[in-house]
Amino acid sequence: MPRRNGSNSVENSGNPIDWAELDPAMEKLRQHFDAFDRRYAQVRGSDRRRTELLTQQETLHQRPPSLALKQELDALTQELAELELALESELFSLEGLKDVFWQAVRFGGLGILLGWLLKAGAGC
Repeated sequence: MPRRNGSNSVENSGNPIDWAELDPAMEKLRQHFDAFDRRYAQVRGSDRRRTELLTQQETLHQRPPSLALKQELDALTQELAELELALESELFSLEGLKDVFWQAVRFGGLGILLGWLLKAGAGC
C-alpha cells in the first residue's frame, strides 16, 4: 500500500515517486493526446467529405455530358486527389519515419554487436 512521506513524494515498496518528474511527463502525454484527438477529428471529417464527393461524382456521371458538367467533375476529381494526398501525408509524417529509423538503427546495431560477440565466443 502506498504511503505518503513528509515530502512531495509517495513511497511505494520503498521506491519514492518523484512528482516533479511525473508532472511534465503527464503534461506531455496530454499534449500528445490532444494532437491525436485533433488528427482523429480531421481524418473523420475528411473521410465524410470524401464520401460526399464520391457520391456527388457518381451522381454527376449519370447526367448527360456537357462542358459545365465536365468542369464540375474535374474540380471534384482534383478535390478528391488533394484530400487523399493530405490524408496520406499526415499518416506518413516525417516525425513517424524518424522514430522508425532510429529504432531500426538501435536494434540493428544491437543485433550486429551480439552476432560479433557470439562469433568471438564460439571461436570462429
